[in-house]
Amino acid sequence: MKEYQFKSFCPYRVAPIGAHSDIQFGKITGFALDKGITVNYNIVPDGRFTLRSANFNGEVHFSADKIPEHKQGDWADYLRGAVHVLSRTRTVENGIDAYIEGTMPIGGLSSSAAVTIAFISALIKANGIILTSEELIDTALKAENEYVGVKCGRMDQSCEVYAKKDCLLFVDTLDGTHETIAPGAGMKPYEIAVFFSGVPRTLVGSAYNMRVDEIQSAAYALLAFSGMPYGNFADKRLRQIPVEVFNEYKNKLPDNWRKRAEHWYSEQERVEKGISAWRNGDIASFGKLSFESGHSSIYSYETGSPELKKLYDIMLNTDGIYGGRFSGAGFKGCCVALIDPEFKESITEKITREYLKEFPALSDAFGVYFCKSSDGVGR
Repeated sequence: MKEYQFKSFCPYRVAPIGAHSDIQFGKITGFALDKGITVNYNIVPDGRFTLRSANFNGEVHFSADKIPEHKQGDWADYLRGAVHVLSRTRTVENGIDAYIEGTMPIGGLSSSAAVTIAFISALIKANGIILTSEELIDTALKAENEYVGVKCGRMDQSCEVYAKKDCLLFVDTLDGTHETIAPGAGMKPYEIAVFFSGVPRTLVGSAYNMRVDEIQSAAYALLAFSGMPYGNFADKRLRQIPVEVFNEYKNKLPDNWRKRAEHWYSEQERVEKGISAWRNGDIASFGKLSFESGHSSIYSYETGSPELKKLYDIMLNTDGIYGGRFSGAGFKGCCVALIDPEFKESITEKITREYLKEFPALSDAFGVYFCKSSDGVGR
């Protein structure tokens, strides 16, 4: 690898409770991990970008003043999108020559958000631009929403920016307010396990956007049924609708819309209970809520590939795991768990044995990783 003068880093993230909530302006919890994406780079003064990746083949070239109006369908779309969005409000004169690498397989840890944030961090340093944490989050989110076309909320970017080592991050995505919560007295030791299924994850082309449309439709219909003003479809969220309204009119919804909304309202309750358990140092109760979150994602939000469902089922019956769920949207990728560090060896042995018994063809790609919490890039 050639020599690079600069580097920027963004951690991966996990969200133990609060899945699929941010798209409806819900409340979420999360951690940043001590593993993530590094952008090694040199500054190029003529606005040209040359990008290579350890995870993807090929070299990508583009110029700051000639970003295509639409995505190109390759791994660099997130980065083109970042330049495109940032250029609306800032002057981008310098490009970068970069090599991008991650410390774990791609899938379920918000690697797309992490690479975008790490790239933006490099981009603003190369151009002498200063962004607040909120502006960094917004720029990365718009790159993904508006350029790549993924209808994600701000959970991933918020965790990767705001998180604090050894603390649980709470974010209210309605207004961006957040809090880092230290574990309560007497909290048992924990680490974060990542069980990579061996099947990469992508949201582009998956059923992810369909789930977003279904839950959005549930919100719009509930407003109409209840006689509340409903206006523009794109602006409506379940956060605007009290749970009492949902309970009164839920049986009028199509079954799949009702299930999506049931997950969202129950997940908001789990977030509140989870925060209380964390403050009290009760990791067993917190872990149980994370397991419940995973169950709701599978049976109410109806995501989860066969591989992730199998990992989830094994986790439920493995000693030393406080709780966990699949990470991210659930369209392949990985499961994550809070674990007792004393059980690392037995957890690895059991999860590996039981999973590969079901999916032997994935033996070369499957992996178990143990992480600790970390600061986000805004720290």
